[in-house]
Amino acid sequence: MTDLTITDFVGTAWWFIGGAILLGFIIQNVKKRRARMAGERSRAVFDRATGAVLGSAAGDALGAGYEFTNPGPDREIAMKGGGGFGWAPGEWTDDTQMAVAILDVIATGSSDLDAIASNFLTWYAAGPADVGNQTRSVLGSAAIPEDLAVVAVAFMDANPEAAGNGALMRTAPVALTALDDRTEIARLAGSIASLTHAHPDSVAACVLWSLAIQEAITTAEPDQAFDWEAAVRNGLEHVAEDSMERWDELIAEAVTGPPGLFNPNGWVVTAFQAALSAIVNTPEPAEQPSDHLRDALIAAVRIGHDTDTVAAIAGALLGARWGTGAIPDEWNTLIHGDRRRGSEPVTGTELEQLARKALSQHPKQ
Repeated sequence: MTDLTITDFVGTAWWFIGGAILLGFIIQNVKKRRARMAGERSRAVFDRATGAVLGSAAGDALGAGYEFTNPGPDREIAMKGGGGFGWAPGEWTDDTQMAVAILDVIATGSSDLDAIASNFLTWYAAGPADVGNQTRSVLGSAAIPEDLAVVAVAFMDANPEAAGNGALMRTAPVALTALDDRTEIARLAGSIASLTHAHPDSVAACVLWSLAIQEAITTAEPDQAFDWEAAVRNGLEHVAEDSMERWDELIAEAVTGPPGLFNPNGWVVTAFQAALSAIVNTPEPAEQPSDHLRDALIAAVRIGHDTDTVAAIAGALLGARWGTGAIPDEWNTLIHGDRRRGSEPVTGTELEQLARKALSQHPKQ
């Protein structure tokens, strides 16, 4: 055996030290890369989450000028305002006003139903220009927030066939409360819907749409195809077992289309189908896939009838997939509206900030 010299020991020691330094350098670089990727993903999730809220507002404002009409295929669809209630260009309607009433509570870090109910009642007491018949009946019959869900059930008992779209139109913010907990999103979506619309169809529609929004926010990638139909179907396990097969068939009908089949759409089921049909039956442009948001919202308005609501519903899911950057600049500069009648106007930028605040209060684990 050859005896090792001092020089051999020193050389070996330096080899180990150098290897340790190199390994440490590699580990640091891997950590930095992972942190950078996590940061980029977090920013993308924030963009898609705020996109759900802004996309819904954009659809609402786009459809406002065509409410209860049936735009022909050659008619230009623009964010022009007007309509039966004289909306300003880019102004959102009661759909987004009620969504903001939910968002204002979520932005405090809460999802308290009485607080949301209180905001609904305050909004109604201010005398909104536009309010759905079922929403008016329920909110007009409740004296205090704690009564609202009971009054909604009483309305359903007295009108068992009444299942308007007034809960689905405002469900965009719900997913922001628990992006990592689909069971909680489903529970909350159903509970918030039931404050005014207790019919099982309304509850199921809100659960399915809110869960699809959550899936889009948390899983969509800009350079990969997103399966819209699967995102909606994946929520079926969270609806009542005896209605799963029916909703599976309703989703299939919407996917088959054509979108124009779902007019009129004041009923929550046809509003749901109209929004989904407009999304899945609108091609994604090859050069700029995110233009799908714009094209699908225009398609939603072209379906006709309750145009602002169908486009608001569609816009929530489209924005959750494509993010705020997909909303056309000419729309972004116009989007605005009230919290309630007589309040200070809220800009699109302020709505985005409110959505970001809501998300930061309910971080994904």
